[in-house]
Amino acid sequence: MANASVDPQKLVAAALKRERTRAGLSIAELARRAGIGKSTLSQLESGDGNPSVETLWSLSVALGIQFSALVDVPRPAVEVIRLGEGPTITAGEADFYAATLLSAARHGTRRDVYLIRADRGRPRISQPHARGVVEHVILCAGRALVGPTEAAVELAPGDYVNYPGDAEHIFDALDDGTIAVLLSEA
Repeated sequence: MANASVDPQKLVAAALKRERTRAGLSIAELARRAGIGKSTLSQLESGDGNPSVETLWSLSVALGIQFSALVDVPRPAVEVIRLGEGPTITAGEADFYAATLLSAARHGTRRDVYLIRADRGRPRISQPHARGVVEHVILCAGRALVGPTEAAVELAPGDYVNYPGDAEHIFDALDDGTIAVLLSEA
């Protein structure tokens, strides 16, 4: 949703120009596809127009994008999350296993990125996720057994593994202070 401190007309103007340019369309062609006047679209892109929901809906359909792309505040091109920041969830059944969400799936994508920190002890056993999920792990520090519960592989710093996340799988830290990056995709 648009931030209340952002001028909605300027937000829509910037989004329209950005998305029209990405689509490689002229103002005349986008106006034709959306069924609106070329001068109306030109006013909207300059920030002078006051679009209706119906007009924005027509434009989003003509551009092949979600409606929200025209009214939502864009995310920064560069996003930094420092170690120790970000939403972190710990596992109850493992001795120490913490997953920090680094990047949630954005519209049109189905992947999440986590920083995993774990210590030796009871491993983290994950039940199968949704069908088709694949997990990718890069070990950064320490050592760990990672992968399907019955076929886990030992990873050292710099090692990478991917495996089906839709089957039971394990992350078993073999050293205290084990750190990994996990990407879950569907």
